[in-house]
Amino acid sequence: MAHPPQIRIPATYMRGGTSKGVFFRLQDLPVAAQTPGTVRDALLRRVIGSPDPYAKHTDGMGGATSSTSKCVIIARSEVPDHDVDYLYGQVNIESGFIDWSGNCGNLSSAVGPFAIAAGLIDPARVPRDGVAVVRIWQANIGKTIVAHVPMTAGEVQETGDFELDGVTFPAAEIQLEFLDPADEGEGGGAMFPTGNLVDELEVPGVGTFQVTMINAGIPTIFIDAAALGYTGTELQDAINGDKDALARFEAIRVQGALRMGLIDSPEQAATRQHSPKVAFVAPAQDYVSSAGKRIAATELDLHARALSMGKLHHAMMGTAAVAIATAASVPGTLVNRAAGGGEREAVRFGHPSGTLRVGAQARQVDGQWTVTKAVMSRSARVLMDGWVRVPGDSF
Repeated sequence: MAHPPQIRIPATYMRGGTSKGVFFRLQDLPVAAQTPGTVRDALLRRVIGSPDPYAKHTDGMGGATSSTSKCVIIARSEVPDHDVDYLYGQVNIESGFIDWSGNCGNLSSAVGPFAIAAGLIDPARVPRDGVAVVRIWQANIGKTIVAHVPMTAGEVQETGDFELDGVTFPAAEIQLEFLDPADEGEGGGAMFPTGNLVDELEVPGVGTFQVTMINAGIPTIFIDAAALGYTGTELQDAINGDKDALARFEAIRVQGALRMGLIDSPEQAATRQHSPKVAFVAPAQDYVSSAGKRIAATELDLHARALSMGKLHHAMMGTAAVAIATAASVPGTLVNRAAGGGEREAVRFGHPSGTLRVGAQARQVDGQWTVTKAVMSRSARVLMDGWVRVPGDSF
């Protein structure tokens, strides 16, 4: 019996923020996978090693967590005033699909460095030393991200002393600006899709909760930790080891998605797991991070915990961080209340791995809340580059 050989595809394995993913230039993919569809999805699933009923990704590049089961495709941009188009796929671990419904804010920090190293940026726009400004078109949601990438001796600077909670080693700082991160064209196109800062959300079989539902960074449903019986300082094991708790969170997510207009029926939620996110918030208090670091309430404005792909995230998704900062800047939201109320243009919140500061400027225009940009710092590093190999009959 003849067996097809493996094929080699140029690829780079990168860490961006607290996530990891396999990066491709669009032009390097097999021709049949250069356009969206079943062939592309089958290829990328095989690269990651999904679907995997063992949930280990032993036979692929995935890391068997939502933050390490990701693929990115980069191409020279066809959008005016942008350098590259950035397409992100969240690969489900145990099921056979890829969610293209949102962005990964953490991997956004790796797009600029990858694009420069891959020769996708006009060399005239890249300084030998200093900071290269890369304008990124986030193709999943149709938004602009501006990355400020440090350069040294003509190459992307990856090492440095910038520390990011959730990442073990320091690296060079990359500042990201998420321009006009609200109004993704979903849920009616409004930052608050129901028109309310706080809604009553009835969840059959679970209860009725006050929630803030927002489209900013990524559609997110916020709920008070106390309403769920939590303190807001929980770490991963407290949530991910509780199947009943995970089922409740998914039920909340489904009902919130319906109210936000993101899905038409509960059944659609099964193939849209990347968004909306569910997050719970609480006032600042002392806690111990997953790394054993003691963090005082005086270092924080509030606590936030968010779920990604059905599990509590080990740190905080970059897009959810944008949602947190945006909601915190709007007086009256549950996030703003947890932070102590009032007007603010930046917030520092505690998450399982430590703390994160994000800036956001919100304002009302004709009675509607909007946000011009959100700003945060991340880091990125190439872990390996060369070729990824997949069986020739896998896509």
